Amino acid sequence: MSLLQQCACASSKTKESPTAVPYSRKHQTTSASPPQNDGLSQGEDNRIHSTMMSSGSFVPDTKHYELYTVIGRGCNDTAGIILTKHIPSSKHIAIKKTNLESCDIDFSVLQNEVILCRQLQHEKVLPILTTFIHDHELWTVMPLMAYGSCKDLIHAYFTNGLSEQASSYILRDTLLALEYLHSKGIIHRSVRASHILVAANGNVCLSGLRDAHSMIQRGRRLRIVHDYPQHFVRSLQWLAPEILEQNLMGYDCLSDIYSVGITACELANGYAPFTDMPVTQMLLEKINGTKPVLADCTTIADLVGEENTNQGHDSGIDSEATNSREITDLANARKFSHHFHNFVEICLEKSLETRPSASTLLGHSFFKHLKKKTSEMLPSLIQPLSPLTDISKLPKAQAGDVDDLAEDINNMSMEEGWDF
Repeated sequence: MSLLQQCACASSKTKESPTAVPYSRKHQTTSASPPQNDGLSQGEDNRIHSTMMSSGSFVPDTKHYELYTVIGRGCNDTAGIILTKHIPSSKHIAIKKTNLESCDIDFSVLQNEVILCRQLQHEKVLPILTTFIHDHELWTVMPLMAYGSCKDLIHAYFTNGLSEQASSYILRDTLLALEYLHSKGIIHRSVRASHILVAANGNVCLSGLRDAHSMIQRGRRLRIVHDYPQHFVRSLQWLAPEILEQNLMGYDCLSDIYSVGITACELANGYAPFTDMPVTQMLLEKINGTKPVLADCTTIADLVGEENTNQGHDSGIDSEATNSREITDLANARKFSHHFHNFVEICLEKSLETRPSASTLLGHSFFKHLKKKTSEMLPSLIQPLSPLTDISKLPKAQAGDVDDLAEDINNMSMEEGWDF
């Protein structure tokens, strides 16, 4: 059975299951308006699945897709994320083309990612519209997230971190995605800013499910698992200590919550915690219970003072930047709320017994002030950045030109593009 056939079977089984209904919460308002035709329209419905998940319209035929330019890389740089026009619908989408001959990732891993994504249906989880193999390349068709990833936002403009309000909306939507995944027994294992994507209308989606792992085995949900990602070198800073320890205690879905805490520091500080540390030291710090913190006027003195370097905190910004007067002044000039500090602290609890679930965190006081949908607020909070909506002037790709088009990333407004 081909990859596409297996994915179709998995998708068909999911549609028959009542658990495939998008997970909803009372505090999250959904729109009942009909889907818009333009995938990049500012007035489109938040629900990507309602707008674009008509898998029958995205057929495995290269003639239906007009490739433009590379906007990102993935799979250890063996895959290109290409801005594309879907000719039958005139929608702008993204296609991830993975060279199966040069990719160092086992084909079964790529196959499992596709099958898993085709079984999921939630507005905060990036969907896969269709997949097929063409000329030794795996084509994965996805909606275009025109703002790129949260890492792109930081590198493009918010080098000192996003505002607390913007971070709160992004983290809330990330937790909604995790709540849905965890309800299905799926551990994401790669939550970080580069895997949180923002659409043109401000809708936030969680991607990066290549390293995800299901706790459902042989029809039963396991309490703990002992499976460890094969390609997790780039995720070491975000992984929970219980995953890194690789002992008999194992881990569960709450390991993703630790990653949320690290991501919160990454969004607010502009750098991921432990960036300046050697890998061995980072592992020891995590295992010993070191908790990174948000860098503001209440914490910066401890973060830069030599006498306080061993107090069990990490700034989330590199040491050279911390020592500069500019960064110190910035931290002294801002103050994050007590709710934000507490949110990060409880996410980074070393013990699984005291670390809260995604559902519990969604009721945290940090999110109490969020009364509107993310799509209504986030675009204004990340100005002056604008989404990639006009592709009419971009170069069109010819057959075999994908590698050459990788150089065009440097001409984009986002520094690193999508990261999968």
